[in-house]
Amino acid sequence: MPTKARPRKRRWPYVLEKDFQQTLMKYAQLAGWTVYHTYDSRRSEAGYPDLTMVRGTRLIFAELKSHKGKLRKEQEEWIQRLSDVPSIEVYIWRPLDWPEIEKTLRGGMVL
Repeated sequence: MPTKARPRKRRWPYVLEKDFQQTLMKYAQLAGWTVYHTYDSRRSEAGYPDLTMVRGTRLIFAELKSHKGKLRKEQEEWIQRLSDVPSIEVYIWRPLDWPEIEKTLRGGMVL
């Protein structure tokens, strides 16, 4: 009798990166951010962050990763170059960072 494949164990809370991204984009828009995401990056520069967001005088670049996702070399390079610019904010966010994300995107706003 064949054995059944065991389901993959996932750490809680397990969230797919695409679902995390959609939720974050909606939240940012509700908080008044203009959000840009390249939906088909096959012809774009490798490693460019997932989200570019602007509100007032603030500019944020955010690379989103799942719980265990790792940065690729090109992503690390973009993050480093952008981090060298003093007037912008650069983040690497994971689902478990949600309290920090809310605080950052609210920026004094009450939602």
